Amino acid sequence: MLVAAAVCPHPPLLVPQVAGAAAPELDDLRAACYAAAGPLLDARPDVLAVVGGAETTASFPGNAAGTLRPWGPDVRVGPGDLVLPLSLTIGRWLLEGTGVLPVLRFEAVGFDAPPGECAALGRRLATSAPRVALLVMGDGSARRTEKAPGYIHPGAVPYDETLAGALASGDAGCLLGLDPDEAREQWAAGRAAFQVLGGAAEGAPPPAASELLYDDAPYGVGYFAARWAW
Repeated sequence: MLVAAAVCPHPPLLVPQVAGAAAPELDDLRAACYAAAGPLLDARPDVLAVVGGAETTASFPGNAAGTLRPWGPDVRVGPGDLVLPLSLTIGRWLLEGTGVLPVLRFEAVGFDAPPGECAALGRRLATSAPRVALLVMGDGSARRTEKAPGYIHPGAVPYDETLAGALASGDAGCLLGLDPDEAREQWAAGRAAFQVLGGAAEGAPPPAASELLYDDAPYGVGYFAARWAW
């Protein structure tokens, strides 16, 4: 049963060693991510699953490791083989900053995975243990400003406003209804991961508490930090 969830973005610059002198620019986001992820441990989960987008869907064991070497310094997390994609590497880095970890599993979901496949993965995760917590790593539109990776798009802000509203209110149905084609047009890398969260929460009562801790686009990419608890 899903007992807690957190949503965070996964830019490499979230890690101070990668950001270097620019690290203070994301201090607020970094603090919000820790505030979102930290309470997952307070929920006493039997399993904490980290979910994030990748080129292909794959599962990794709890000791799986990742590196940020392609983005600068060779910052490594995890004791095992270096197999984690960026989203899960950032997720592991966040969790390692929160303290002692429960049983972990890592789930990469293909960026273009169909909504039904994403929802089914979420349902499997939610029923994989008596108490399950999810850390969902995903970005919003990368077309928010002229300096954004995808340049500016008039639909980017409305798209991210929809996401922010769903994350603030714990609206699993809204996440499940995200359109893959629209997400692709908006360069929204988190769509599939968000729909895994929607599937995990589908059919459950609304979260007893839901809070949006961060909603901004410092580099033209929509970043959110949120937490849900039952």
